[in-house]
Amino acid sequence: MRISADYDRCEGHGVCAEQAPAVFELDDDAELVHHFEGGTIPPEHVAAARTAVTSCPVAALRELT
Repeated sequence: MRISADYDRCEGHGVCAEQAPAVFELDDDAELVHHFEGGTIPPEHVAAARTAVTSCPVAALRELT
């Protein structure tokens, strides 16, 4: 599984970081950090990552097929 993040759309709510902290976090400036940007999310984090995608209040995350 891969996820694309639209950093311009992200408003720093942090819902993704709450749902999938191994995949996403907010830095000290409340900017999104996607730990697997451009790569594949490990299987043990897929369920949480999918929850993060569907939970984003501004739809800044998208699962890539």
